[in-house]
Amino acid sequence: MNIEKVLFGFFVLLALTLNFGFVMGDIDDPDHHHVYELFAALVVSLVATVLKFGDRSHIGAVLLATSLVADLHLLAAAAVWGTANHITGTGSDPGTVASVVSLAGGALLANLASVVLLVIETANLRR
Repeated sequence: MNIEKVLFGFFVLLALTLNFGFVMGDIDDPDHHHVYELFAALVVSLVATVLKFGDRSHIGAVLLATSLVADLHLLAAAAVWGTANHITGTGSDPGTVASVVSLAGGALLANLASVVLLVIETANLRR
């Protein structure tokens, strides 16, 4: 068993599941979406992105692209939440939370695409 591939798969799947956990719930209810869960999803997504830099194949490039898209969405979600809470002072009103969750939903789709590609690549491996 290759520990590098295990860690790679672990972080890719963890990025998806943390993102899914954050998005689940009423889209505009701040009680259903915790800022630390968004932070954890962002950090794990960034780690997964770093792990994807080594692959020079075409599928590796597509995996990296999906990860970069997820990172961009999660960074934008964190920026919207941070701006609302610390700059404009509107706090976690339903409109802000809906925007944050919508951006995290885009990251969820990118992470899902990444996992699907990883499963397809794994299924195509020949021994």
